[in-house]
Parts: sequence; C-alpha cells; structure tokens
Amino acid sequence: MKAAPITSPVPPWRSPPETLVLGLDEVHVWRANLDQTPSQIQSFRHNLATDEQARAERFHFERDREHFIVARGVLRAILGGYLKRAPEGLSFCYGSHGKPALAGESGGDAIRFNVSHSHGIALYAVTRGREVGVDLERIRFNLAVAEIAERFFSRREVAMLRTLPTEEQREAFFRSWTRKEAYLKARGEGLSSPLDQIDVSPASGKPDAVPGTQPDSSEASRWTFQELAPAPGYVAALAVEGHGWRLACWQWPDPGQPSV
Repeated sequence: MKAAPITSPVPPWRSPPETLVLGLDEVHVWRANLDQTPSQIQSFRHNLATDEQARAERFHFERDREHFIVARGVLRAILGGYLKRAPEGLSFCYGSHGKPALAGESGGDAIRFNVSHSHGIALYAVTRGREVGVDLERIRFNLAVAEIAERFFSRREVAMLRTLPTEEQREAFFRSWTRKEAYLKARGEGLSSPLDQIDVSPASGKPDAVPGTQPDSSEASRWTFQELAPAPGYVAALAVEGHGWRLACWQWPDPGQPSV
C-alpha cells in the first residue's frame, strides 16, 4: 500500500516568533548552522548534562566535538522555548535503538522530536502527540551510489533509479536514502531494519513510502512525508505519523545561516 505523499511546496525558512506555540496539528522544523563562535560554543556546553559533556569529549576531532555541543545546545534551547523551561533543566531518555525523548513527557500532547545533522547543518523536527523523523544528508561525490543501491535498496527502487539520467541518479539516491532513514527514525528503529523492505520513490517532490514487507499492510497509510530544502548541495526528508498536519520551517537565529 502506498502512503499518500505530501506535494505542497516546502515553506521558506523564516525567523521564529518571539513566543513559540506548537499546536497538535503542527510540525515545526528548525534549521541551524553548527559553526558557531567560541563564546557561543562555551555557552551551549554549560547547558549540557554530564553524559552529554562526556560524549562530546570522546570526539577525536575538535570540529566534530564542537558540532555535537552546538547541536545538543540548540536542541535544548528549542525544546526549552516550547516548554518555557531553562535549557539546562531538560532531561532526556532513550529508546532501545537510541532515539531520544524528553524524560517525563507523556500523554496525547507530549512533545516529540527528532534531529539530524550533516557537514555543519542541523535539522530539528518538533511535534506534539505524534512520532516524527527527519534525515539530512549532504550530496557526496565519493560514494559509489549505484553499488550501494544494489546492496541496500529494493528491486523497485533500483529499477526506478536506473530509469533516470546518469547525472540525476546521485541526488535521487540521496533523496531515497533520507526518506528511508526519516521513516525508520520516526519509528525509533534507526538502521536496525533492512532498508530494502521500505520502498520509496527517488523522484523529487514525491516522498511516498511503501513498507513493502511489513507484517501490517496498513503501515504505510499511517505516515505522511515531506521533502525539505535545507541548503544547496543537501537533501532532507521528514516523516510524520498521521495526516492533516501543517508545516512551519524556522531558521535558528545566527549570523552564519546557510542560504537556500
């Protein structure tokens, strides 16, 4: 069964309102630049929990360590804005495959979120009372995408990729990859499930998903999908549980925001 795709245009990245309000029928996606000033990085570091600071110190390269600190610091600031709580006062718990959630948040209006970052840009998807997954990838030219698709994609997806002109196949591969991973992250499974069991279209603007070998044939109809436009040279996808939600895209305020 094929899930109904969202074909509406991607909203522009706007400055967020002073007061954050997140309705039950809304999904907010934030974009942030992870390259920040030393003083801002230090400020974010102070808001991290002990386990987050320890995790940051395990990164071998300083740039990776700083990006992790900023990514977690921005996440805390965003969630704190919705909850009207200090960023350093938030606590997280983790699912069996590592998906983070707010500790103590439960009920039909509980905030759910997901994060993805790649090469200096981060995306944060935030909802209430529904699962959400987001994935972001920079288009890389050092990957043998045809061979990777043959190994990890379904036969239908490989066939669809082959119908595209050679110059379009690389971007289409990353569109498929982000849609698959966004869906699995929304389900809290990460890459623990076989990628070839999830059919997605590589076409631009058609982020439909077909969980082809799921035991529940109605699984696909539970989800809606949205293609995102994070920045030139990047692709991203959003997977959201349910239907009838509205999307807003916010730019985390900083002077070095990427252009679209």
